[in-house]
Amino acid sequence: MLHLKNQFIFAPIKLGYSNNKGEVTDKHLIFYRARAEHLGAVIPEPLYLDKGLRELPTQMGIDNDDKIEGLKKLNHEIKQFGTKTIAHLNHPGRMANPKIPGNYHVSASDQICENGGAKPRSMDRADMDYAIGLFVNAAKRAKEANFDMIELQFGHGYLAAQFLSPAVNQRSDEYGGSLDNRMKFPLEIFDAVAKATDLPIIVRISGDEMFPEGFHLEDMFTFSQELEKRGAAAIHLTAGTACSTPPWFFQHMFIKKGKTWEMAGQLQNKINIPVIFVGRINSPKDIEQINGNYNRPYIALGRALVADPDFAGKYLGKKEGRIRPCLACAEGCLGGVKSGKGLGCVVNPQVGLEDDIPDKADKTKHIAVVGGGLAGMQAALTLKERGHNVDLYEKEKLGGQFNLAWLPPKKDSLKEIVDYYKFELKSQNIKTIHKKVTPEDITGNGYQEVVLATGAEPAVPPIKGLKTYYWSEFLHDENLPEDKSVLVIGGGLIGAEISSKLVDKNNKVTIVEMLDEVARGMEMIERKFTLAKLKKHDVEMFVNHKVTEIINDHQVLIEDKAGNTKTLNKIDKIVIATGMKSVNELQYDLQGKIPVHIIGDAIKPAKAREAILTAFNAAKSI
Repeated sequence: MLHLKNQFIFAPIKLGYSNNKGEVTDKHLIFYRARAEHLGAVIPEPLYLDKGLRELPTQMGIDNDDKIEGLKKLNHEIKQFGTKTIAHLNHPGRMANPKIPGNYHVSASDQICENGGAKPRSMDRADMDYAIGLFVNAAKRAKEANFDMIELQFGHGYLAAQFLSPAVNQRSDEYGGSLDNRMKFPLEIFDAVAKATDLPIIVRISGDEMFPEGFHLEDMFTFSQELEKRGAAAIHLTAGTACSTPPWFFQHMFIKKGKTWEMAGQLQNKINIPVIFVGRINSPKDIEQINGNYNRPYIALGRALVADPDFAGKYLGKKEGRIRPCLACAEGCLGGVKSGKGLGCVVNPQVGLEDDIPDKADKTKHIAVVGGGLAGMQAALTLKERGHNVDLYEKEKLGGQFNLAWLPPKKDSLKEIVDYYKFELKSQNIKTIHKKVTPEDITGNGYQEVVLATGAEPAVPPIKGLKTYYWSEFLHDENLPEDKSVLVIGGGLIGAEISSKLVDKNNKVTIVEMLDEVARGMEMIERKFTLAKLKKHDVEMFVNHKVTEIINDHQVLIEDKAGNTKTLNKIDKIVIATGMKSVNELQYDLQGKIPVHIIGDAIKPAKAREAILTAFNAAKSI
């Protein structure tokens, strides 16, 4: 057994908070300290074994003895709560980041990662021995740095999985071909690490690579049974590969929730060591379902603890409040890390800034927040938390335009953040007034300051002949046309999402986009899914084109950058999705009469994360 104080384990999530030396920073200490108290164990982010094997320039390392003191500090921060620590050791093989100077790429064979990457060298015996040595030395350093356990990454398409996978392993020697042969090198790594340290060893595997040519659950039953014989302490079962099935790797909202739990439950019946359940476990209902269906499972929480550091504490009744939901959107966590900014979160503006807690205001003020979208609701809550008296004005429904965000296919999880905000507003007794605000409402009701979160509205281009058009109406099922010819003018995020909805009802969709690509600005995984769906449904896309004229609502003239024209005939309906413009007229009406703060899309149309973050920062300053 793992002998943890409770069943909850923080899964390894890349933070991107290190420096270019791979050292532990204060930001790491703050991040993990904020989450460790109510967990049984924490697995910090994957530790690189060699500077030439990094996935991020800002990844933590365990590649030399200089890292030990920093890792000791990290362990001290976590273990002060009686929470155990697990060192996650990972050799990426062909998945080492090709953009990092000095990185090298080796694998079972010379197969290139189809999701992008450098061509790897097929490993010879010397390469394999060197890789084993990296794991062994890292395990010894983990022991010296006071980790309680080790986790070996043998899944998700990393080096060990590259040997296990028949799709990647094309070897003709004793390490290729049959499953017994493909298991040999991963088992050699395990045996060497087990011999080098007395720390318990957890092995992380993908239960299934989730594509036909990869390995599947029956293979992993056999592999796990072999690991059990050799002394593995537990199996941590996830799914997918970063190369072939990224949505499963990231447990994105576009894939089915619970598939990894089912696989872990089946494995639990095949072995006698613990199985750790993981995969989009982000609500109390998920935990209750897993606990009800399986025997005393360990549960690994990932992005749920990014969205709400107190997730486990709230579930266990040791912290008050509603759990702030993870939306499984990958926008802030994956997007922030990929961009080099470090881990962030759409719904939690304090990620990476956990010690920057809003202070109580020096003076309590009566403040109006105008606009009940995400920005307005976040501002109202933060202002209330700081001790101000707050009234929130919203002319329609709380949630604003984010109420459209969960209407496209497979995005229903996004609704949870609006429900969370509504609950918090009610529990904090923040008065919500449903009306369109006039300047007199602000100046005549004793408000001392006002926050404008009035959002944005569609920007309609001056197209000759444009009379009848739609914007977001087709996202609502009751308005969705069927078997029509629909022109979508604008192929950005909104245009692509509306198009994705339209094809579900057998509409013939044509997109005209002025830029050189469709779905620009869409989160990476969602973009790949959406473009594949549009292609499958034969959506015609004209990039680097603009609409110049509409004749009788049914004939459309378009023009490319060279001035060449084309006519689109028999168009039944036209959707305008050419961007948004800020709505902030009240700013000018109130200037000089009362201090005005502008947040969210009212400053500049942007994504939900920016809206919430600007609201949080503005409310901290008032």
